This record gives sequence, C-alpha cells and structure tokens, in this order.
Amino acid sequence: MKLNIALLAGDGIGPEVIEQAVKVSDAVAKKFGHEINWKPALTGAAAIDAVGEPYPDETHEICKNSDAVLFGAIGHPKFDNDPSAKVRPEQGLLKMRKALGLFANVRPTFTFPSLLDKSPLKKERIEGTDLVFLRELTGGIYFGEKGRRDEGETAYDNCVYTRAEVQRLAKKGFELAMTRSKKLCCVDKANVLETSRLWRETVQAMEKDYPEVEVSYEFVDAVAMRLVQWPNSYDVLITENLFGDILTDEASVISGSMGLMPSASLGSDIGLFEPIHGSYPQATGKNIANPMATVLSAAMMFENFGLQEEGKAIRSVVNEALNKGVVTEDLADGGKAYGTKEVGDWLAANI
Repeated sequence: MKLNIALLAGDGIGPEVIEQAVKVSDAVAKKFGHEINWKPALTGAAAIDAVGEPYPDETHEICKNSDAVLFGAIGHPKFDNDPSAKVRPEQGLLKMRKALGLFANVRPTFTFPSLLDKSPLKKERIEGTDLVFLRELTGGIYFGEKGRRDEGETAYDNCVYTRAEVQRLAKKGFELAMTRSKKLCCVDKANVLETSRLWRETVQAMEKDYPEVEVSYEFVDAVAMRLVQWPNSYDVLITENLFGDILTDEASVISGSMGLMPSASLGSDIGLFEPIHGSYPQATGKNIANPMATVLSAAMMFENFGLQEEGKAIRSVVNEALNKGVVTEDLADGGKAYGTKEVGDWLAANI
C-alpha cells in the first residue's frame, strides 16, 4: 500500500516524539512492503511564529489531500501565560478539527502488565482495564457563541448540540461496542443540562437499531468517580466535548503514564492520530520525552487503514520494550533511563 501521511510535529516535544513514530512507521512499512510519503506541515505556536496563524491554509491543503494525519502536540508557555493573546496554538487545533470534519475522538485506556505497579491506583482496581472513550469533537461549549458583556465583567460560553451531531457520534459508539463487549455507556448531565437531555433521548431512540448492545446512562460526575474506583467496569463510553476532554485525561493516568496513551480523531474522510499528552515545554530538546504514545498512535493509524498485522507489530514491540526496561525517565523508576531517540531506535530496530 502507498500512503500519503501529513506530518504535523507541532510544538515542544512534538517534533521529538514524531521523529520516533516516523522511524517505527518506516520500519513497519519496510517489513510489510508498504510505501509512506511523509508530508510535513506547520501548526500550533510554530505556525504562529512562522506565518501568524496556528493552522495555515497551506497546512490544511496538505492535510485534506493526505490519507491520514500524524500529529505531535501544540502549545507554548508564552501563550498560556498571556490571557489577552488574540491568536493561540489551540485555536489551530479547533480549526483543524472543524475543517477536516474530525467529529469523533477515540481514546483507548488500557493497562500494561509490566506497569501495573506504576499506576496511582491500586493494582487490583485497574487490572484488566480496557475501555474506549468516544468524545464528540466539533460541537458543544468549545464551539458555541462566547464573549463578554457588562463592560467585560460578565463572560459567557454557550453549549449547543444538534440531534445529527449526537447521532453520528453515537453511531460510531454503537458500532465500536459491537466489535468489543457490546456494552455502551452514554455519559451526560441530563438532570441539569438541556443539551444532555437531547443526548440521552437521541441515544435511547437508537437502541432499537443495536439490540445486542447493552446501554447504560450515567451522569458525568458519577463516571468521574467510578473511573478511579472500578475502571474495568466500562467498555465503550460516549460523551460530549467538554465532558470527554476532562474524563479522558482522568482515565489516562490509570495506565501509569500519559506518555503511553494514543488517540485518533476520525471523520467521514480522514483520520488524525496523536498522543494524548501535551507539548511538555519543560522537556523540549532534552531527549527525555516518552515517544510511546505517539508510536502507538501510529499503530492506530495503520489499523484504521485495515492493516491489523502492522498495528499488532508496533504494539508487540512496545510491550517488549516495556518488559525489558527500554523506557524513558518517566517509567525508569530508578533504573536505567533511555533517551527519546534511543527508545525510538530500539523500537524501529526490533520491529
């Protein structure tokens, strides 16, 4: 297979971890007889510094004409610490999701047998955890009308959803549940929010089309609690944009490191694959960032193309590295810590 992949390294540690994912992907392509044409493009703070906007038209053209997007991370302290900044790296991410129609964020959370003791939660609570969040990405409070009134003394952010937006996300959730344990949880706040009531009634109306799927409905605060009590009671969870943003970060620590969790953002035509961690500016250029989440995001990319064996090869080599202690300082636990590039080289060499 010949693949054209847009490569958006972004900011902070983004370029460093992306470099390792490219190494591993190229090794997989060589092993299985594929050809990857990487198409680098600017986004985030790097794009603002270069051309004044976080998601330039040129970058969009590259992305929409590619088969997939492999993405690093965006963000920079100079924007985080300036509430008055008119242009921000995160605006580019929102614009990209909207422009590419990436309405479903897929975030798996799973545990690694060799790392169970590194989780902040007790081993007996997390063992066997294997859940997936589907977060709606292009609606809700992040995209609703927002502003100030009363001479800046009052701020507002409107949360708006259409039934069609809920249906297309829920459809992916039902379909994913059918390939797994046939359990689906709709996360909302229907006792308070009108948008949540729309979510719940829409998903309830879809149940008849998926009679084999067992559907539950839980309030977001209850799910936040249960994620740290009994995470392995969940399988597939669907939710709106803000709730999903918060809950997926909470779930990410179950594995023991945010540096291990991949994600995908999917639409009708193209997929974007990225680690869930941020740009981690404090580690930039120090060769200490964990590249495994980005490498596992590449595995999700291959699997999204139907190349299951290629994805499995990446997952296997990551597990082998974890078992042998070929890890960066966040997982070294007092033992030898490998550099970002060393881990990438080891993974690529052992594919």
